[in-house]
Order: sequence, then C-alpha cells, then structure tokens
Amino acid sequence: MGERDGQSALHDSESFARLTQRQLGSGGMAETAGEDRQMTLIAMTGYEDLRERLDPRREGELLSTIGACLKEYSMDGDAAGRLDSDRFGLIHGADLDLDALQERITGITREADPTKKGISVKSATVTIDRENASPQDIANGLVYAINRFRGFKGTDFSVDSLTKSISDLAGEAVRTVSAFKSVVAEGDFTAAFQPIIDARTGVIHHYEALARFRPGEIGKTAYEHITFAEETGLVAEFDIAMARKVIDWLNKTPRNSKTAVAVNVSGISVGTLSYLSRLDQLLAANVWARGRLMFEITESAQMTDLDAANAFIQRLRTQGYGVCLDDFGAGAANFQYLSALEIDVVKLDGSAVRNAVRAHKGKAFLKALVALCRELGVSTIAEMIDDERTLAFVRACGVEYVQGFLFGQPSADVSVFRNSIPREMFTQGRAA
Repeated sequence: MGERDGQSALHDSESFARLTQRQLGSGGMAETAGEDRQMTLIAMTGYEDLRERLDPRREGELLSTIGACLKEYSMDGDAAGRLDSDRFGLIHGADLDLDALQERITGITREADPTKKGISVKSATVTIDRENASPQDIANGLVYAINRFRGFKGTDFSVDSLTKSISDLAGEAVRTVSAFKSVVAEGDFTAAFQPIIDARTGVIHHYEALARFRPGEIGKTAYEHITFAEETGLVAEFDIAMARKVIDWLNKTPRNSKTAVAVNVSGISVGTLSYLSRLDQLLAANVWARGRLMFEITESAQMTDLDAANAFIQRLRTQGYGVCLDDFGAGAANFQYLSALEIDVVKLDGSAVRNAVRAHKGKAFLKALVALCRELGVSTIAEMIDDERTLAFVRACGVEYVQGFLFGQPSADVSVFRNSIPREMFTQGRAA
C-alpha cells in the first residue's frame, strides 16, 4: 500500500503518481481488464479561503468526506490521490459523469462552510495521442502532468483552458520523454568540471562533474533538463548515464593520478531499485575508481526512507567512495538528515551562505553549523563563493573547502584551473 494523506485518507502525490504509472502506463489509456481508464485532475478553487472559515476539526471532516467521495467515483474504489492542499487526482472509467462529481464536491464544501458559499471545483481529464508513444513514455508523461498540475497558480485555472493545458502538457511530455531518453541512451551530453578548493591552501581537493546539454526541445539549461528528468521519473536513468560518463573520463587520466570527481545523484535515485542495481554493476566493473569517485546527493528532500538511504550511503563508503550531502542548510529537515545519515561531507547551500553573510547573526550561526559538522567528523564545503569577501567570511567560520566562480567557471578542460585560482588569497596568515 502506498503512502496516504493523513486528512483525506487518499494516496499522497507520490503514491498517486506510481498508481497512475501502473494503471495507465502498461496500456496507456487503453482498455485494462475490459475497462477504459482515464485520469482526471481536480482543483478546488478558493479552498484556502474556506480553510480560514473552518476550525481544524471541521476541516478534517470536510477532507475525509471529500476523500470518501473521490474513492467512490474512482476505479476499484481506491484510485484517487490528494496532490496538494487543494489539488486531487482520480483514475476512473470513461463513463464517469464529471459534472455530477464536481457538483457533489461543491455541495460538500457548501455544507461544511459556515457561510454556505462553498467553493468551485474544476477538473481536467488528460487525453494523449497514444499512436506514436510507448506505454512507458505515456506513463512518464502523465507523471509530468501531475507534477506540473500541482504547481499551477492563478490564471492557469481558467475553466476554458484547464483541460487543454493539462492534456497539452502531458502530450508534450510524452514527446519530450522520448527525446530525453535518446539523449541519455546515446550519451549525447557532456560533463563540465568545477574545482572544490581547500579554503586554507588553495589546493584543489576534487572536482564536481556538472552535466551540460545541447539546447533543444527539452530545455535550454542543464537545470531544466534535470528538473524534467525528475518530474518524469527518468532521473535515475540519467544519474547512471552521468556516473558512466564520469568514470569514462577518469579512465582516460593516469591511474596513479590523484584527480577525484564527485558525481551527482538525485535523492529520487537513492530510493530507486533499478538505479541501485545498475550502479552496483558499474562500480564492480570499475573497482579502480575507488578513492577517485565521489557521490554528491542532491534533492535530498526526495529521500523518504532515511534508513534505506543510509544503507545505500554506507554501501558506497565501505567500498571506498566518499559521499557528500548537497544543499545543506537550506531547510530545517537537514538536521534530521545529518542525524540519520553517516556521510563524509556536507555542501552548504549557496543561498544559506549568502544569507549568513548578510544577517546580523549569520557568522555565529554558520560557525555553529560548521562546528557541529566537525564534531560529527563531517567536512564542509561552501558553494557559490564568487568574491573575496564571501571567501574570507566562510574561512573565518571554519569552512574547510570552497567552490564558486571566484576560482573559475565550470569547464570540460580541468587544466584551465591551474592558472585560474588566485593563489595570493591563500598565502599564510591571510585568513579573515
């Protein structure tokens, strides 16, 4: 059974996405067990205002009633999910009367509302041209539509455009999924490297490998490509391809070289069995990479099972691969990660570093954070060090390593960093 939303008892967003892939992906939106299944996304416009008119008990009763209603209308009685506070998803038969469903939910909200105004309900049934798409691509396209639907705001919910925009999103995603999978399969992307510098000596400790793509229909920037991969469930496949590309690059350097590279792995991949299996195979075939390959976990908020995540991390560390936790300090949950995960390094989020530089108590906070990491035997990297002032600040706070444009733009040729690092900033006695 998937994870549940505690108020409505419906599937949560991730569980509903997996359910959608299972029920609609294997045969697209074709007949399954003799029934034509479809997915409809539902928005309750004005729900936040309604919440302010309800006490917690009455809100809980409202969501429980809505949840029961959606289950009743869903396929097999349990194919509905709460995607956000006011967004829901439903897998149902083609004969469902959506107007009747919307009217019923509106009536439920009106009954719960002390003012009896209630709220309006809008829905969009996703339709996709299945003729030239594989079932798996359709499944990924639907997940993309779900994720984008969760982020729609304001005018995106116009009655006339909602169904069309959702279906267009899903259809576009199906086409783009196929293109992205080709990019990954053919290795049609490159790696650029950015150095991580010892904050005291200026010596390069290792490099971070950053993916670079050719501009195209997927996106213009690497960030857009990776975000798309995460939103469509393809990031684990890409993470393996990136690890393979970095290992191939390392294999072209002398075996006695001390050059080490950190490759990114999404928190989503950490919980994906296919990724873990393929990574084990890749590392077993390249045992020489021990000590030269590191893993930097990004999107750590996606790690829902910290025990399983820690088991993955320890399996890497015992084989000789260092593990870094990225974006540390960007959220309160980071301290939970630091407690639950045994890692080698944390990378202090660039925005957190900038905020510390500006804040009155910023230096005290960052010093305390670095001291905590040191007490736990965890090294620290400060990212986005783009000027001397920030470098001096993080050095004064005890940060061990730094990364940023001050030391050079990412490059496919690491030799450019031999002369780009301003050594005069690292002379003896010039700390901060």
